[in-house]
Amino acid sequence: MINILIVDDHEIVGEGTRNLLLSEPDFQVDYVRCSKEVIGLVEENSYDIYLVDLDMPEKNGLDLTNDILKIDENARVLIFTGHDIAVHFNYLIDAGVSGFISKYSSKRQLMRAIWSATEGLATVPIELLSRLRKGKNEAVLDNGKKISLTQIEEGILLMVSKGLKNEEIAEELYMSKRNVERYLTEVFKKLSVSSRSEAIVKVKQVGLLPRVMV
Repeated sequence: MINILIVDDHEIVGEGTRNLLLSEPDFQVDYVRCSKEVIGLVEENSYDIYLVDLDMPEKNGLDLTNDILKIDENARVLIFTGHDIAVHFNYLIDAGVSGFISKYSSKRQLMRAIWSATEGLATVPIELLSRLRKGKNEAVLDNGKKISLTQIEEGILLMVSKGLKNEEIAEELYMSKRNVERYLTEVFKKLSVSSRSEAIVKVKQVGLLPRVMV
């Protein structure tokens, strides 16, 4: 028996997916709408597969994946989404997800993705293969200028978006506050902005960082 937990804040999607999967005699399926309920279920039950929506209100799929894997390091998490995940791709791979499946996929594709994950095989859409750990995240600004962020610049902006001050960021990254300021100055220059708030708005607009994370 394959035990599956679906996490999706859209009840119609979640219940519909659960009913679809229950047509497979080897599947036992639970469904929850609220991401806050997941940790308790993970601690109480042994799930083989987690089908997790990426964009949820209380906690996004990326953070939830991290939480699940802290409890069960062997968990197989499939990101289940109707959105383009290209900009999230590197972060999700780094988080340890086992694959991706679109909400527009057929029943056969969904079943295959789940069986593949149980056998230790990753499920990645063909159109995303060329993006596997791409070196840089690039975007084009309104003025036509093409820019990219380094991994450390992305990390600093993510922490800025979560409200961390320069001192706190420096502590997290084991660097001096002055170095954090230098990195931010360089990012401001790239984005043609003059403040932290403007920088976050800009990276959202041009897609340099995942929307669910900023």
